[in-house]
Amino acid sequence: MALNTSAEAPLPVGEVSRLIGGWIDRLGAIWVEGQITQLSRRPGAGVVFLTLRDPSYDISVSVTCYRQVFDAVADVVSEGARVVVLAKPEWYAPRGQLSLRAAEIRPVGVGELLARLEQLKKALAAEGLFAAERKKPLPFLPQLIGLVCGRASAAERDVLENARHRWPAVRFEVRNVAVQGVHAVPQVVQAVKDLDAIDDVDVIIVARGGGSVEDLLPFSDEQLVRAVAACRTPVVSAIGHEPDNPLLDHVADVRASTPTDAAKKAVPDVGEEYERVRMLRDRARRCVEAFIEREERGLAHALARPSIEDPHRMIDERADHVASLLDRGRRTLGHLLDRADSELRHTHARVVALSPAATLQRGYAVLQKADGQVVRDPGEVTADEALRARVAEGEFSVRVDT
Repeated sequence: MALNTSAEAPLPVGEVSRLIGGWIDRLGAIWVEGQITQLSRRPGAGVVFLTLRDPSYDISVSVTCYRQVFDAVADVVSEGARVVVLAKPEWYAPRGQLSLRAAEIRPVGVGELLARLEQLKKALAAEGLFAAERKKPLPFLPQLIGLVCGRASAAERDVLENARHRWPAVRFEVRNVAVQGVHAVPQVVQAVKDLDAIDDVDVIIVARGGGSVEDLLPFSDEQLVRAVAACRTPVVSAIGHEPDNPLLDHVADVRASTPTDAAKKAVPDVGEEYERVRMLRDRARRCVEAFIEREERGLAHALARPSIEDPHRMIDERADHVASLLDRGRRTLGHLLDRADSELRHTHARVVALSPAATLQRGYAVLQKADGQVVRDPGEVTADEALRARVAEGEFSVRVDT
């Protein structure tokens, strides 16, 4: 397409655009791979507009296709999907714009893998592997941390340096593995199982630096997800950067946005803990001092009470009262005894006056038969009957005279 032009004989823009279009029209259909970054499907329109991007070089090209071509893959293709397109280059002369007219679209690469991963994610979630109630809390101060990472990687350095800076006494059991490629999954799974089998390991951190979607795919493998779900040791996922979200993040007990964040979540900061201890100690001291002051005030108030200040005063006051009651009781009892004695003497006098002995003292005698019966009527005795006569000073025998 060499042309003889010069500053004096330039080609018009339209001619240049026409020539470029003619050269592009001679190109045949080609297969193009890229990632869909923009997708426009206007209702009722017969043409679908796409933007296909090469993520490695940050280059994009417009793609158009008929609606029926896109409808064939509409269920599995969306923005962000990686696809392979059979298209013919086209040149739009009025705007000097290159585009591709697609005759066939096939999902492939990450786009297809992401679709599969989304299906896997839903299946594992349905099993309950991502449930919040399965998450185990991290220990407050782990003594030994298991670390799974790439050899001499930035992720390893970030975790070790930040953790030891926060808590210098922390120890690590490091397992260096492949973190991408075909060997990544089996090595990571084995490392996690080995660390979980060590009783002294309190936390396991799986760490990897940033990377493309393809680089992080091993950390969405079903085998690894199930291995982490079966761990008895709490697991921290620290894969890539904040936007990255492999399936390991969902099954892990704690998700860290970066390896540095994983170190911060795994161990406390010694400075912060010292400050917390100081604050708690001051708070405890204030509480104890307030308690002692309150008790001292209560004790002083109790000691100021009359019963405590002079405990014998109440006894003395009660002693006078008791003595008064005692004297009153004695007087009352004396009066009762005197009255009872007087009544007793009067009763005794009446009894004595009315007794048979008193009658006998006045010279009377009582006659009794041999059986002790008192004689009251002369007809009760017979001539020459022996009787007993009882007088005041004794008794004697008498005989009835006819």
